[in-house]
Amino acid sequence: MSQPDRERSVSQAFVTLADTMADDYDIIDLLDQLIAHSVTLLAADAAGIMLGDPHQQLRVAAASSDDAELMELLQLQNEQGPCMDCYHTGTPVSVPDLTDATQWPAFTAAVAEAGPFQSVHALPLRQRRETIGAMNLFHRAPGPLPQADLALGQALADVATIGILQKRAIRHGELLNEQLKTALTSRIVVEQAKGVLAQYHGISVDAAFDQLRRYARAHNLRLANVARQLATRRLDPATITPAPTRSRR
Repeated sequence: MSQPDRERSVSQAFVTLADTMADDYDIIDLLDQLIAHSVTLLAADAAGIMLGDPHQQLRVAAASSDDAELMELLQLQNEQGPCMDCYHTGTPVSVPDLTDATQWPAFTAAVAEAGPFQSVHALPLRQRRETIGAMNLFHRAPGPLPQADLALGQALADVATIGILQKRAIRHGELLNEQLKTALTSRIVVEQAKGVLAQYHGISVDAAFDQLRRYARAHNLRLANVARQLATRRLDPATITPAPTRSRR
């Protein structure tokens, strides 16, 4: 991506994230936009976000692919990893080569066996002293992330955090736990809906999520609400059709 194109993409990313903070915004859509822009702008192979629940236990809230979600789950299952350290310390954690990361033996052993990525860069979702989660950037090849990219990734994460914590939505902080619980609960429903679509159309889970998101946006509906209707079969999966394939000339 050329420098002018990158600058335009960065500007558009912040405009898009700000637009998701309008009245009655959808947290899941906000997080989805965050990881999509992060993957594109930071040349990551995948990205994922974990949010802390009311008991400060991390849960997967968004992932750009099944591989990214696997990496998040490996950290949760082994109770260690860069994202968890990032969340608990509120500071970025960069791991250019996971084979050298001796501080998380159980996690790195699991990655060596099943994980598809070799480097991880975790950025906190924080505002002042409050950290509500962390975003992971995954790369299939080892190597550091340029400081400018880390700064941009943190800026994107900060904008998303402001959206989640905005005063209008949480009313002096009393609704923070409810917002986070809603985001995590909605994610479960989205996963169920993805499974329904994938099975019905005989497609991958990632493709099913693209269908679900496209339908919600085309009809100006909340992603979580569409997913809930689909998971409970109040919405016929046949209604959400795959995107038409463009013929080549």
